[in-house]
Amino acid sequence: MRYSDQRKRLVQELVEAGITDQNVLKAFEIVPRELFVLPEYVSYAYRNQPLPIDSNQTISQPLMIAIMLEKLRLNRDDIVMEIGTGSGYQTALLSNLAKEVCSIERIDILSLKARKVIDKLGYTNVFYKIGDGAAGWQKAFPPYSEFPKIIVSAAADKVPSMLIKQLSDPGILVVPVGGSNIQQLIVVEKSNSEVKESVHGGCSFVPLISESE
Repeated sequence: MRYSDQRKRLVQELVEAGITDQNVLKAFEIVPRELFVLPEYVSYAYRNQPLPIDSNQTISQPLMIAIMLEKLRLNRDDIVMEIGTGSGYQTALLSNLAKEVCSIERIDILSLKARKVIDKLGYTNVFYKIGDGAAGWQKAFPPYSEFPKIIVSAAADKVPSMLIKQLSDPGILVVPVGGSNIQQLIVVEKSNSEVKESVHGGCSFVPLISESE
């Protein structure tokens, strides 16, 4: 089966699982996941499951990515901060959904490899930083101090305070929070100087390693 057909089949699985945001679904139909997985896992690229990548990290399950992207309520004018570039797959999805993506990765080899693939695909609205994701977009280019949308692709012990400070008002932050094996997906909404959190089911991510909290 051609990769394009596999992408369409994955999109149908996402629809059957309850994803309704048409822009999110279109992004999944466009972005070639097979380019972001290790060569030995290419045949598994469109299975709805996480897969290993370099440096003992993972490329997340497509459904979990789709849920998080839907919770962000993205539009084409948004500038998004992404914590955890990882393979770059979610970064590429975001680049189809937002005006700009500012992506932070702690592990330099992952950031550089992801950028190579994303550049090859022709996306020009992604900016990169290698460093502590929980510290946010500090001392980086473009020099943004706030973001209307923030997505975290690693599990924090608690919602990182520096990310709340860098969340615009109004703004939405999506982050997995909890222990090493199972976490809760938390949506933080800032509006009129109020910060509210809501819980949206269980999830499982690699831990967010940080010196900022």
